Amino acid sequence: MGVTLPTLTPLQETLWVTLCGRALDSRLPSPILGDRMAYEIIHKTGYDHRKLRWSVASAIDVAQRAKKLDEIAQQFIARRPDAIGIDLGAGLDTRALRIDPPPTADWYDVDFPEIVDARHRVIPERPHTHIIGADLTEPGWLEALPTDRPAVIVADGVLPFLSQEEMITLLGRLTSHFPSGEIAFNVYTRFTVWAAKHYSGSQFLVPLFKSPGFDRLDPVRWNPRLTLIRHILLTREPEVDRFPTALRLWTRLSALSAAFSRLGTTVAHYRF
Repeated sequence: MGVTLPTLTPLQETLWVTLCGRALDSRLPSPILGDRMAYEIIHKTGYDHRKLRWSVASAIDVAQRAKKLDEIAQQFIARRPDAIGIDLGAGLDTRALRIDPPPTADWYDVDFPEIVDARHRVIPERPHTHIIGADLTEPGWLEALPTDRPAVIVADGVLPFLSQEEMITLLGRLTSHFPSGEIAFNVYTRFTVWAAKHYSGSQFLVPLFKSPGFDRLDPVRWNPRLTLIRHILLTREPEVDRFPTALRLWTRLSALSAAFSRLGTTVAHYRF
């Protein structure tokens, strides 16, 4: 029997974009992320992923950036087993299940209350994993989290739906709440936003975008507590070796130019 999810707003429905990308990747002969639960959720809910017109390249792109964020969170918690992990705008992502933090760490998935309801219906509970139903732009939701532990914070596909002012405010609240930590997210440059407007599979997202695009160094300019650790160019990461032949050759060619690579998906990793 299928699972019926609560009615979602157009903004909340964007969770299907990253979920379907991870699901399609899991069905490839050589998956990058291999998130089988993403496919199970699609199957349980009966969502028709075909309307997103995902190509293999797009699914791999989503899966690879998710893997980079997984690695950042996992490595941080390995160094600081007492840490707090936070997934901003978690949607129906199962990152905590993928990285499997130790019982000394607490993981928090944050998203709208309607999406929290949806998560309860399709994602199994895990010890030391908590769900907070809140709008990221509203004050107060951080009050439920401790202030005396380091934090690793990730966001996948969330920031284009925030205005620059909202991004600045959110980063300020996060870095002020915790004594130290790391933050990572995929960067949406002005070119990325422009490209989304011309790609048939993502044009429905464009009316929801609030960010005009930002550079990897903009968060450092906005928030003096942030320092850029690394700007991850996905074209130069080891997963490229598992890409289908044509995509692998094109990606390796793109990797020869850092400037060209920055036009694609990248992940920025900061400390505070």
